[in-house]
Amino acid sequence: MTVVTVEHAETEEAGGKPAGRGDAAATGSPEGRGGDNGRGGYDGRGVDNGRGWDDGLIARRAVGREPDRSEPDGGATDESVAPEECGDVPPGSGEYGADLRVRLDALRELVGLSRARLAGDTLHEAGRVLDEAAARRRLSGRHTVVAVAGATGSGKSTLFNSLAGVRISETGLKRPTTSAPIACSWTDGAAGLLDRLGIPGRLRRRPFQLGTGAGTGGDEGLRGLVLVDLPDHDSAVTAHREQVDRVLALVDAVIWVVDPEKYADAALHERYLRPLAGHAEVTFVVLNQTDRLPGEAADLVLDDLRRLLDEDGMALGEHGEPGATVLALSALTGDGVEELRELLRAFVQERGAAGRRLAADVDAAAAGLRSVYVAEGRAGLGEQAREEFADRLAEAVGAAAAGEAAEREWRRNAGTACGSPWLRLWRWHDAGRVSGGSGSVLPERAFAQSRDVEVTARQRVEQAVRTVADAATSGLPAPWAHAVRESAARGAQGLPEELDVLAVKAGVPRGKPPRPAWWPVAVLAQAAMTLLQVYGGLWLLGQVLGVLEPDLVAPFLLMLCGVAGGPVVEWGCWAAARGPARRYGQDVERRLREAAAGCGRAKVLDPVSAELLRYREVRERYVAVTGVGAG
Repeated sequence: MTVVTVEHAETEEAGGKPAGRGDAAATGSPEGRGGDNGRGGYDGRGVDNGRGWDDGLIARRAVGREPDRSEPDGGATDESVAPEECGDVPPGSGEYGADLRVRLDALRELVGLSRARLAGDTLHEAGRVLDEAAARRRLSGRHTVVAVAGATGSGKSTLFNSLAGVRISETGLKRPTTSAPIACSWTDGAAGLLDRLGIPGRLRRRPFQLGTGAGTGGDEGLRGLVLVDLPDHDSAVTAHREQVDRVLALVDAVIWVVDPEKYADAALHERYLRPLAGHAEVTFVVLNQTDRLPGEAADLVLDDLRRLLDEDGMALGEHGEPGATVLALSALTGDGVEELRELLRAFVQERGAAGRRLAADVDAAAAGLRSVYVAEGRAGLGEQAREEFADRLAEAVGAAAAGEAAEREWRRNAGTACGSPWLRLWRWHDAGRVSGGSGSVLPERAFAQSRDVEVTARQRVEQAVRTVADAATSGLPAPWAHAVRESAARGAQGLPEELDVLAVKAGVPRGKPPRPAWWPVAVLAQAAMTLLQVYGGLWLLGQVLGVLEPDLVAPFLLMLCGVAGGPVVEWGCWAAARGPARRYGQDVERRLREAAAGCGRAKVLDPVSAELLRYREVRERYVAVTGVGAG
């Protein structure tokens, strides 16, 4: 057997650049952090890189050249590798499926719409997924990167060597044996992917060669496979564990190797398998070292392992259903290795691992964002809340009181126009007597009352704004509820002063209220009654003075008609004036209420509605990210 290193032999990019020195702009950073996708986005920390999406009510797509979808790798070409090296390349290789592209676009718009409302750390994972999606899309779609991970002594390096057909990764009793990720690529064209994983050229290998073609591995079914042996995930060396976590976030699939002693290790299940339960379709769980188990013990341990995985929430791929692949083998004796190799052949030839892994990452990011996008119940500003807000503003400006005052003014004018002259004279005398003897007490009292009314009105306005904000934010996630309350508070600034101005402009009109057509008739009738009284009185006076012949009945009847007719006319006018006076007061109240409602709508309700509209838009984007109704 021969170990062929690619440190000196493998050339990857056009022009013969040595492996391990890939162009960072084309392949991503060696540290494997993703980086800018060339079209704007996040730098992996949830921070905009300056070429990202514009903020605003409508998220704008980033400006930049879209990769040519006709190219097999989404715009990233590898001139040194012909497509036939990896067999028949399916159409759209290097591109994600239509549903996944829709979800990624929705996630990009969701992040753009949310940047001004959510903290950067909240959007960190979503930004990382977008960066990794763009970075993986630019690289080879013909390759599937599979990591072999496991605990100390689980035999993962032995399994790695068994799959490669040659001893590549060191095995032995010394721990830790694997100190850095080692890669084995069955075909050319994977240098960009390995650069992204941060695996240097000296740690890149080839499988056992069977002479089936230059630059290819011996197993035709594994063309396109890139196998990576990771350090122990439970290593005592912190740097080793950090490398495991970094590479696991970048590979397309992972083979977890467990042994009969540590398969139930809490660290494995709580730190890796349970958080990655959503990645079941790109997960293999292999129970190794079955040669150490006597009789049917291997089946019992395998069943218990399946039970633990089910408790972790990881779906198991049984009976043709999608999920994690679980099997038992012995890498040392080779028992079951061929079964795993056959599963890997089908998995690699399908060339859908990268898309399924990314779809699972999007699912995980969406699940992490659920609390900031999904409302409890139906959030919004209902018609009842709007009406109650308008009622409170009308109460604050005294719309009802203004209407009542207008109604009283209308009736007072009616009484003045249609009342008895003697009664009007008495009312005028009484009013002058009261005002003349009050001194300066009434003006001071009126000023104090006006101050109390002003303070009360301001409090009512503030209470109305708080109430409508609470109604609008009922059930909203905390960030959006905070944004709605801030919008309402900004609108409430200066609202009491504007309502005061409206109360003056739209309150009781200046001058006397309009008079109905029947008022002149009532005035003439009242004048006739007064003339009857005067005529009867003069007639009686003439008789008393002897100027006229004595006849007391006629003048007395005339005076009685005049005296009694005056109040009757006044009462009739008062009864007839009730309807017009009420309508006049209601009209004044309505105008003042509409003016107050319009001011409140412009200052408070419209900004609040704009925030709710933004939330509804991001909620729609979030639903698209989750894939609900996709296709």
